Amino acid sequence: MGKNLKGKELGKGICQRKDGSYSARFVDKYGKRREKIFSSHKEAKNWIEDARYTDKHGIAPAVSDMTVDKWFEFWTTHIICDLSPNTLRNYRDRYIHNIKPFIGDMLLTDVKPLHCKMILNQMDTDGYAGGTIRAAYITMGTMFKSAIMNDFISKHPMDTVRYTKPVRAPSDIKYLTVEEQEKFMEVAKRSHNYYQYALLLETGLRTGELIGLTWDCIDFEKRTLTVNKALEYRHGNGYWRAGPPKTPHNYRTIPLTNLAYEILKTVYSQKDSRKESATLSQSLEFMDRHTGRKATLVMKDLVFINWRTGEPAKNSSYDTHLYKLCDEAGIKHFTMHTLRHTYATRAIERGVQPKVLQKLLGHASIQTTMDKYVHVTDESMQKAIRQFETP
Repeated sequence: MGKNLKGKELGKGICQRKDGSYSARFVDKYGKRREKIFSSHKEAKNWIEDARYTDKHGIAPAVSDMTVDKWFEFWTTHIICDLSPNTLRNYRDRYIHNIKPFIGDMLLTDVKPLHCKMILNQMDTDGYAGGTIRAAYITMGTMFKSAIMNDFISKHPMDTVRYTKPVRAPSDIKYLTVEEQEKFMEVAKRSHNYYQYALLLETGLRTGELIGLTWDCIDFEKRTLTVNKALEYRHGNGYWRAGPPKTPHNYRTIPLTNLAYEILKTVYSQKDSRKESATLSQSLEFMDRHTGRKATLVMKDLVFINWRTGEPAKNSSYDTHLYKLCDEAGIKHFTMHTLRHTYATRAIERGVQPKVLQKLLGHASIQTTMDKYVHVTDESMQKAIRQFETP
């Protein structure tokens, strides 16, 4: 069991060197010792876990004829298969539509920075939004980094590639002002999705977490809600897919506000009389990151379903319905994710400590919480001035 410079155990095969870097090593099934050096413990741990799994199951294709297409399929199928369905879908979308046409048939070892830069430049020329180009940049960066960690290439083809076009200014990220929120909720009270919208504003859940919420995650006695999975509909394939939360930090237990508690109590009291389709007879398996074992989402136990069809509620149907409510309330259109941003902004306005909010939202970094989710409103600035002027 290796240790760091302070004597803390790092895991089998990993140790920290005197220069601060981390060495990861193991002996493969052919008796060959394999070793790589990393700048962080996390990178070393990920590499040795992936390498051991690949060595044990013999699933790695030959390096000599590895094309980018083959690598991407191998990467998504065997290495990042436990990521959330949304993340995997985003990687595939950017690869299929933007990356594959340029370099899909190339050998992995032949890809150079100029090829990667050409992809980004073409997307910019084609008028793609900054966020979408950034997603392609991240996809290439992540897939090639994994290829290095698994000894398929020695140098990262994105090393000298930079993407500087602004994704979107922080002030452009949508959230609801107090007045907009009040107008929206007044109209939403007459909606069959009222409880879902209200719960998002009380908990800050992601849409996939809301859709995949099951009754075993609600503890009425302790008044908590646990996030341990997500659910999404794959429109291209026509099926439902369950998966773990987006990242390990997204596993969390949220104390319920009084309103959130009453919402869930009301929905629970109505669950035996709701319409249920045949789809709810399914049980979907996925890999739980916490335990490393298969977990099951029982569709019949979903907290929220479509009141009209008896099917699980799709993300797209929520947004479509939201637009109609926005028109009725006389406010600009927004999406379900806007409610998560609004929750974060209201929380800070009401005095919630940033570190606490980070945990409630399931963020790995407090910078993400404060820079991307918390917005300075006119009301909060006026309140700050009043506090400043108070003798």
